[in-house]
Amino acid sequence: MLGRLRVEDGRYQQLRRDWAANFNAKMFQFFQFQAVLLVALSSAVLLAARNPRRSFDLLNTSLRIVVFGTARRDAGDSQLAAFKRSPANRGRVCDAGFWRWTRHPNYFCEWMVWVAFALFALASPWGWIALYCPALMLFFLLKITGIKYTEDQLLRSKGEAYRAYQQRTSAFIPWPPRPATGP
Repeated sequence: MLGRLRVEDGRYQQLRRDWAANFNAKMFQFFQFQAVLLVALSSAVLLAARNPRRSFDLLNTSLRIVVFGTARRDAGDSQLAAFKRSPANRGRVCDAGFWRWTRHPNYFCEWMVWVAFALFALASPWGWIALYCPALMLFFLLKITGIKYTEDQLLRSKGEAYRAYQQRTSAFIPWPPRPATGP
């Protein structure tokens, strides 16, 4: 996907403007922080891998969640890509398919995968430690790097159309859309 991008992601364009002269140093710090975070989040997989006894029930449940979350995330990405390909949708907000039920199906499904990793780790002694992983990922998705930056960018690019979408569509958890409110 990255090879097909013609324009830098709007979120990175905004960071480039916000950080101006310090952009390279701040991006370096940003990616170093992500590396440290990845090490911390990997503990769920490490704990599961060190389990001396295998729990096929938790493994099967975890694998089903991973497959479901990954398939839904990919389907949502495909729906968005198809929507963007249509010239008729230029400037419009995608609110079809999974995007009708949540403004961020890709983030929700990614979080489901982290829940699955933590469940798999639960079968291990000390596996309960891994429960912080989906909680931490949820915090970052909701408050730090995910929804906040994405929605700021979408409000800049789509304006009132996106604001109306926000009012009727759940931010994270898939939920039936609320009826549109008029003036």
